Amino acid sequence: MDLNPAAAAQDVTPPVGRQSGPVIMDLKNITLRFGGVVAIKDISFDIREGEIRAIIGPNGAGKSSMLNVISGFYVPQQGEIWFDGHKRGPMKPYQVARLGIARTFQNIALFDGMSVLDNIMTGRLNMMTAPLWSQALWWGRAEREEVENREEVERIIDFLEIQNIRKTPVGRLPYGLKKRVELARALAAQPRILLLDEPMAGMNVEEKEDMCRFILDVNDEFGTTIALIEHDMGVVMDLSDRVVVMDYGRKIGDGTPDEVRANPDVISAYLGVVQE
Repeated sequence: MDLNPAAAAQDVTPPVGRQSGPVIMDLKNITLRFGGVVAIKDISFDIREGEIRAIIGPNGAGKSSMLNVISGFYVPQQGEIWFDGHKRGPMKPYQVARLGIARTFQNIALFDGMSVLDNIMTGRLNMMTAPLWSQALWWGRAEREEVENREEVERIIDFLEIQNIRKTPVGRLPYGLKKRVELARALAAQPRILLLDEPMAGMNVEEKEDMCRFILDVNDEFGTTIALIEHDMGVVMDLSDRVVVMDYGRKIGDGTPDEVRANPDVISAYLGVVQE
C-alpha cells in the first residue's frame, strides 16, 4: 500500500466520474433470524470493486446485522454470500480478515491502555507468521517482519495525520481521534473491502469533514472498496456511488443517491410521508 500523506490535503468532493469495477461481493436472498425475531428478510444486493456503497435506514432496520453478515460475524439462516466469484461458507473472523475484509465498529473497539502505534499494529497480525519462539526472542524472521510491518503502520500514521499522538495511550484521546485510530487499524490489514459502521457518529462538523476526506482518499488513492453505514444523509449522498436502503429488515430501495432520494418508499420510511 503506497500511502501518500499529501493525499489527505485533497478536497473532500468525490472524484468526478469515479468508475467502479466488477461485482466483488454478491449477497443473495439473505435472511437472518434471532429466535423469533427476523433481523434481515430476503435481501439481495451487490458491492462493486472500487465503489463506496452505503447501507442506510432508520434505527432497528437491520443495518449493523447486515454488516455483521458481510464481515462473517453472523451466519444467515438463508441465502448465499459470494466473494470474488466464490461462494463463501461459514468462516472464522481471522479467515474473513485474510480474505481481505476489515471493519470499524459503531462502538469503538480499541485497546485503551495501549498506544496508538500498538493499536494500529494489531491490524497487521495476519501478516506476522514467524514462530512464537522467534517472536519471543525478536530474532530472524520475526525481527524482519516486525520492521516491515512497523514501516507500513508508520505510513498509515502519516497518511491519517496522527503523527503527534502515535505514542499516546488511546484511552487519553478525544472521541474523534479514536475513530481515526480505528480507521488506521482497519487500513493496516490492507483490506479489499473496508466496512465502516457509522464512522461519523458523535463527531462535530470539523471531525466529520476530516473523516469524509480520509474515506474519499482511501477509496481514490488505494482503490479500496468501501461499504458504510451512516445516519448523516448529507454525508451519504455526497460520498456514495450507490445506496441500499433497509427498513424493518427489508430492502426498500437500491440505486444511486439521486434514485434513492426520489424513491417514495424511502421518503415514507424516513419522513412519514409519500412524495406526490
